[in-house]
Formats: sequence, structure tokens, C-alpha cells
Amino acid sequence: MNAGKLSPQMLENLIFKHFNNKRQDTIVGPDIGVDCGILSFGDNICVVSSDPITGAVKDIGRLAVHVSCNDIAAAGIEPIALVVTIMVPEGASEQELEDIALQMGRESSRLNVDIVGGHTEVTNAVNRVIISCTAIGKGHKEKLITAKGARIGDSVLVTKTAGLEGSSILATDYENSLIGNIPEELIDEAKSYINHISVVKEGIIAGKFGVNAMHDVTEGGILGAAWEIAQASKTGIELWRDSIPVTRATRAICRHFNLDPLRLISSGCMLMTTDRPKELKELIQGQGIRCEIIGRIIEDMRVIVTDGRAQPIIPPVRDELYKLL
Repeated sequence: MNAGKLSPQMLENLIFKHFNNKRQDTIVGPDIGVDCGILSFGDNICVVSSDPITGAVKDIGRLAVHVSCNDIAAAGIEPIALVVTIMVPEGASEQELEDIALQMGRESSRLNVDIVGGHTEVTNAVNRVIISCTAIGKGHKEKLITAKGARIGDSVLVTKTAGLEGSSILATDYENSLIGNIPEELIDEAKSYINHISVVKEGIIAGKFGVNAMHDVTEGGILGAAWEIAQASKTGIELWRDSIPVTRATRAICRHFNLDPLRLISSGCMLMTTDRPKELKELIQGQGIRCEIIGRIIEDMRVIVTDGRAQPIIPPVRDELYKLL
């Protein structure tokens, strides 16, 4: 198997078929394109999601907090707690471990999220630090949003710009390769994207607004997330390439490494569908967050339109970032 998350087909054939969830407490279980497990507690719900960080080095603590909490926000729910597992390779320094804990403590405090437990160990099973977080949120059952609710005729919106997380990782961990090949101000700009990878704010806004479906954009980028939201909703989707926002810095970095910015890991972007797109766009932009209408939900085909020509959006296989790992 290649590096990266499993393909939808492998998940179905190797993993999901062995899980037979039968409890009435389980509202949403594992499925393609679904960010969270959701459990019923009377009139309330508990929303849970787990994510590892495997493709970054320097900002791994910050990324671990935000990537996990973003999944909870994709249900329109505020994250409240994290359980953290940290696997440290033999030979790592105490200072390295403390720096990670410092990052995680700082970022979780900014989100008003408590780290309530977990596990930390030094092991020869890894050759660099691996962090896996389980995020927990709570909310009301009637306000539940998943990736499964997209409706034919909905507009598709995205917040911020494509490739945010991937651009930040590449500018930080591969800076030496970029220096002299692209302007330093673009490298510095891409590094700063780490400050914008939380989607908790727009997720809660969209949850209160009442979008039909929501999915945060992670591995596989915007094209991967678009395919997943269509798969979860059993619909088609049409994206318009010229409408998808990509910064000059991201384009330059992706051009240097020969990567597709629309298939690059993009924590910080939230994909949403609604039948009231202009109202939602104005609401989110009024909070200082860029938001663009980039497509629509259609009956069956999953395509991206470039210069009037429709090309199929294939299922996500491997994120562009893994080409360099």
C-alpha cells in the first residue's frame, strides 16, 4: 500500500465491512466522506472524531489540535475536549516533546478546548513524532449537520483558499528547497497560513445558519472533499475551477514541487452546500473570513469545469503532499 489515507474502495472492502454498529445510541457511524461519529444522549448529541498528524514536523502540535477540532466544527458543533496520543521516537529530546505540548496547550486554549487525557510514550515503532487526537463536541440533535445532506440544486461554497495547510507545511519543512526558487515573501506568506487552519469559527456560523451539508477539506484537497461530499450525499457535483480561490504563494510552491493545489491537504477550508448561497457568503465574509461560491450539487456526474470543458473528479487516493515524504 502507498502512503496516505486509504482509498474509498479499500475502506469499504477492508475496514467498514467488519464493523456492524447496532446500538440505537449511534446516529452516524463510519462512512465515506463522514467527518465524525455521532452518538445520541437524549435530546443532545456527542460528536467525536480522531485524526493523526503524519505529514508535518515543525508545527505538529498546532496542527494536531486544529485538524481534530475542525472535524467537530464540520458538524456545526463547538469542540469542547481533546484526548491526545503522542508517540515519540527513541533519541528525541525532552525539549522537543515539551515544545509540542506547549503548542497544543496554547492552541487548545485559543479554541476554549480542554485536553482531558491521552497517552504519551517513547517507542522504536516510529522514526518521528506521531500525534493522534480524538476531539469531542456536544450539541443539540435537531441542529445536526453532516456531509450526507447535500441536495440537488444546492450551491457549493468554500472558505479561505485551497492548499492552506499543505502550503504552510511545505514552506516550513521544505524551506531550503524553496529559497532561491520562489520569492522569499511568498515563502513567508505561506508559512503564515498555519495561523488560519482552524475552521471552528465558520463551522459554528454555518451550523447556526443551517447549511445542508458540510465537510472540512483535509487530505486530497478540495477535489477530494468535493468527491466525498457527493459520495456521502449520493449526488453529483460540479465545480468551477476559475472560481476556486488559490493564492499566489500556493501556486508558486505547487509549481516548484509539481503538485496540484486542488489535491493538496487544505485544513482551514470548509466545504458547504446550501440553497441560500449569497446569504451565507455575506454572513461568513462579514466575520472577516473569505468565502466563495465554487460550484453546485447536480444529479449524478462529479466534474470540474475548466474553460468550458468538464473533467471527471476521481475519488481521493493519495494527497499531493505525500509525493515529497
